[in-house]
Amino acid sequence: MLDTAFLTNLAALNCQWAEETGAVFVIFGATGDLSRRKLVPALYNLLKDGHLRKDFFVVLVGRRDGEKDALLQSLAEGMSQYSRTQPIDPAIRDALLSQVVYVAEDFGEPSGFSRLRAILEQRPLPLRLFYLATPSSLYPSILDGLSAAHLIGEHADADCQTRVVFEKPFGRDLDSAIHLNALARAHLDESQIYRMDHYLGKETVQNILVFRFGNSLFEPLWNRKYVSRVRIIATEDIGIVGRGRFYEETGIIRDVLQNHLLQIAALSAMEAPVSFEADRIRDERAKVFRAFRPLYADQLSAHAIFGQYDGYTDADEVAADSRIPTFAALRLFIDNWRWEGVPFEIIAGKSLGEKSTRVEIHFRSVPFCLFGKHYVCEKLDPNILTLRIQPEEGISMQFSTKTPGDTLQVSPVRMNFDYRETFSDKAQQEAYEKLLLDALRGDPTLFARQDEVELMWRYVAPLIEATEAGTVPLHRYAPGGSGPKEVWK
Repeated sequence: MLDTAFLTNLAALNCQWAEETGAVFVIFGATGDLSRRKLVPALYNLLKDGHLRKDFFVVLVGRRDGEKDALLQSLAEGMSQYSRTQPIDPAIRDALLSQVVYVAEDFGEPSGFSRLRAILEQRPLPLRLFYLATPSSLYPSILDGLSAAHLIGEHADADCQTRVVFEKPFGRDLDSAIHLNALARAHLDESQIYRMDHYLGKETVQNILVFRFGNSLFEPLWNRKYVSRVRIIATEDIGIVGRGRFYEETGIIRDVLQNHLLQIAALSAMEAPVSFEADRIRDERAKVFRAFRPLYADQLSAHAIFGQYDGYTDADEVAADSRIPTFAALRLFIDNWRWEGVPFEIIAGKSLGEKSTRVEIHFRSVPFCLFGKHYVCEKLDPNILTLRIQPEEGISMQFSTKTPGDTLQVSPVRMNFDYRETFSDKAQQEAYEKLLLDALRGDPTLFARQDEVELMWRYVAPLIEATEAGTVPLHRYAPGGSGPKEVWK
């Protein structure tokens, strides 16, 4: 752990980053898909929107010499293909690329980071933001190298702030997450550590708390007395698409369930924080994770269903006998006063019939049907509040109403709010833009804290163990459908 004197010096720094001051971005894993599709397009839009106004530059760290020209061409194509704003402004694109420095480093050799340090010393700026866009297995060697070069840790430069962003997944399981947290905390204070979960940067995920705690209509109903179940759904209509090796190492549990979807569950279930400060919000999220009812091996069949789509094992770099799940349905319970007995059903899968991420709040049915006629009462569907996270961001409410006519008939109808239609004059930041900007500003609200990460891994550990050991069924399902037929309807 860091000593007290270092923490005191850190708190006393007077070089707080602001949008009119400078920063350097150091991206490890710069030649990877994440940099091309997400990180560099995000930097382009931050520059375009005026958030990088003064002095900044970008250091791309790779493993091989002589790659800069090809890499810059690839990044330019990535901006044209993936940027939120289109068409690309060539002047802004070229301004960004002109500030790119490429350096080849061997992540496994701490002494190799001296070249990186020399580059950073040539252009001293108030903030250094290191982004680890690499597999988590490389985090230890990168952190050790940065520390050996005095770029992080108690011997780091006292004239600039340092923050380190870790791309998800943070570890592969509970033990590795605990190890990585200990390693990170040996070099960094928790306030310098930003564990990425890009779902938390989506506008509609951020809006969950505003919707709940900014409207007096819904919060009084947001509990076991009025809610029968909560469904969190994240489906994709494509398969693994050339990511065979990645998916063989992760599967649906590590890819989206352990991080994205448990975080959405926590935001949907948490109590109101005492303030909107980062740690007060993260305190409440952590309380939800602690209240998750533990999963036990002999009960998994009643609470979890796993599947794999037909054709998965035909993909490149996928084992012919692979048992990696591409679909998971999980019924979890939160043992606290607000939610006791209410199931939170999490459904996630690839190669399904639709691409959709949403939260559904299913309210209880009316206790008694006043309308007498059996066929009328059968059509009184429960109210469903849907928070659409992607792709058609918005909120809708299903309720029953009388169908026009001279006889009593009822039908479910929807009230709908569409983000893009309502805010057509306002650009919506992509998640990585928002989170990079928050990291620059030193706001960790939308990043996972150490205890959150470990609590989430602890909860899913029995699921990972069971799927890897083959002690739970792996149901086959046809691409383009709704998943395994065994899923609760």
